[in-house]
Amino acid sequence: MTFLKKYIRPGVLRNLLRKAAKLIGGQCSLAISFDGQVLIVEGPASAEGFGEGEPGVVSVPIRFDEEHSGRLFLRADGSEEGTGLADLLDLVAYSIQELVDMERARRSIAEEALAKYRELALLHRSVPNINTSLHMRDVVNALIDECRLENYPGELGMIFLLEPSRKIFRLAVQFGFPFGTYLQPMVDSALFQEVVSSGRGEIVNDLDKESRWDNELPGLGSMLLIPVNSPNRCEGALILASRNTGVFEAAHRRSLTTLASVAGISVSNAFNFEGIQKLMNAILQALAEAIDSRDPYTAGHSERVAHLAVAFAHALNEAGGCRGETFNDDELREIYYAGILHDVGKIGIKEDVLTKRTRLSERRMDVVRARFQLLGQFDGFDWGRAYDCLCDVNKAMVPDAADLDFVRELGTKVMRRDGTDLRYLYDDELENLLLTYGNLTKDERREIQRHPAESERILQHIPMQDGYGNLLTIIRQHHERLDGSGYPDGLEAEDILPQSRLMAIVDIYDAVTQERHYKPAYTRSEAMKILRREVDEGKLDADLTDFFLANIESIEMLSDQVKVTRTTHLSSLGNMSSL
Repeated sequence: MTFLKKYIRPGVLRNLLRKAAKLIGGQCSLAISFDGQVLIVEGPASAEGFGEGEPGVVSVPIRFDEEHSGRLFLRADGSEEGTGLADLLDLVAYSIQELVDMERARRSIAEEALAKYRELALLHRSVPNINTSLHMRDVVNALIDECRLENYPGELGMIFLLEPSRKIFRLAVQFGFPFGTYLQPMVDSALFQEVVSSGRGEIVNDLDKESRWDNELPGLGSMLLIPVNSPNRCEGALILASRNTGVFEAAHRRSLTTLASVAGISVSNAFNFEGIQKLMNAILQALAEAIDSRDPYTAGHSERVAHLAVAFAHALNEAGGCRGETFNDDELREIYYAGILHDVGKIGIKEDVLTKRTRLSERRMDVVRARFQLLGQFDGFDWGRAYDCLCDVNKAMVPDAADLDFVRELGTKVMRRDGTDLRYLYDDELENLLLTYGNLTKDERREIQRHPAESERILQHIPMQDGYGNLLTIIRQHHERLDGSGYPDGLEAEDILPQSRLMAIVDIYDAVTQERHYKPAYTRSEAMKILRREVDEGKLDADLTDFFLANIESIEMLSDQVKVTRTTHLSSLGNMSSL
């Protein structure tokens, strides 16, 4: 009786048989069977009296569906058989068949409506989940999560994606397989190749009987393969599998095809986005190298600062963030770009200032030498000793006070001959030689200090993607100091972004640990002393600097890994599987 309820309500059927029996005076009995078993009887006869070939029993078939059938019986007891009874039997059978067909149609419509509702519900839920990110890793993980959320059969799963440049499908993510299982042979199977080439999903519920399967992955019993299609091509394949046979149904294929269609657009967008990211990275890298190449001593500085800055920011994330605030993936990438581009404004700095190695150029020193030789001939001037002292001062980062006093004395000396005054040193020479630190004059230092603002001016015309709103600010502020002594704006602590403070620390660290034309490379311990002195003077963020110095070895190791993996997925630095 339970099976019969699927096709017609037993109460309705019983009523119909009862009324038909009443029409023929209650002397006849009617019964209906389902798959050979008599289930309902109306009239004086019992169920045992309705069998094929029984005297006085006539029957007609009832079709419930392609698999199940039954018969309507009429037993004439104590009355003569006639055409009227046959007509009545046909009428009742016709009525029952119509009711069964109507119920099947109703159920079919209901099931189709339910399937559509489930499909729409799946779309409604999955579209925002799968389309949340433009990063491939996030898209495929969201697709796998949706498969698990829907509780599809199959304890194993794989997603393969096409490498457009090589036309090869590679495993993107999997679940259920033991760690280290090599799944690439799946791509070589004829079954996989046919699914991705045809663009149609397939269910194979017994892989041992499948001619296109040569046991590429041993131990599997059944498999559901769905191509992940975009408007332009097959982007990959979603595969659910089980070690058991007969676990997948057509409904699973339909709903997974819906999921895969959503994912196909997202995968295509992610491929395009990551292609643009690679192109952008390459362009920015080329730009940074062009800047660094103007001075061989600073070559690689921008790239090293970018790697150190990202590693520093990620280490902060691992430790709970900067004052409780962590950097998200876009912010990590923004820090990377700021590091790569922080010195791009040096394009606009005069070449002789940018690459100035000594206080006076070699050509100007030759002029001074010739002048001293001339003065030595007429004035009894020990030009050789004087010139050697000037050479020492000219190359020194911090000249001796006695040497500077000697230069000042030379600057006051004048040789008068034939009404002509010939100075030993001129004002512009004295301005350079009497610097107490470095080799740049005030005007030259101001020229150098233009580069952060010049960087912002150059880059403001480049349309950056959403999420990089602080990029130009970080670049402009990377030489600002908390006490207001920095440049170009002389900002104080409350106006300087955490990212800019972080960038300032790694910029100083890389600059002092690399050889420059005006100084040797300092050791790590010497660089750490310089950073601590800057903190003591109130120039650098104390908390960030202390964290950087306490974790300098791990940050440098992490920066080497950033160099290898670049910026594809900066938030995944933790496991370094892909960046």
